[in-house]
Amino acid sequence: MRWTTSPALRWIALLLLCAAYLQGGLNKAMDFDAALAEMNHFGLSPAGPLAVAVIVLELGASALILAGRLRWLGALALGGFTLMATFVALRFWQMPLGQERFMAANAFFEHLGLAGGFLLVAWHDLKERAHV
Repeated sequence: MRWTTSPALRWIALLLLCAAYLQGGLNKAMDFDAALAEMNHFGLSPAGPLAVAVIVLELGASALILAGRLRWLGALALGGFTLMATFVALRFWQMPLGQERFMAANAFFEHLGLAGGFLLVAWHDLKERAHV
C-alpha cells in the first residue's frame, strides 16, 4: 500500500508524531503555573512569555501538521523546537555516570529521532506540493 493511498493511516501517523506536543501544550495551557515552573527549572527567562510561546508553538504547529495547511512549516517548527529543547533539557554528557545519565541519553537520542521524523514530514509535504 502506498503512503499516498491511505489518508487515514497517514493522518494517524501524523497524530502519533504530534501526540506529545498536543499533550504538552494542553497541559501547559491548563496548568500555567507548572509551565512557568518548567521554564524556571531550565533557567529560561522571561518565563511567562516563553511559556506562552511554547504553548502556541506546540498546539499551533501540531494543528498545521494535522490540518495539512502549511504542514511543512509546522513540521519544521516542531523539529527545530525539539532539537533546541533537547539540548537544553537533556544534557546527559554533563551528568555523572549512572541511571539518570543513561535515561537522559536515551531520551536525547529519541528526541533526535522525533526531530528527524518532523524533517521527513516537511520534506514529503514540500515534495508533494512541488508535484501538484
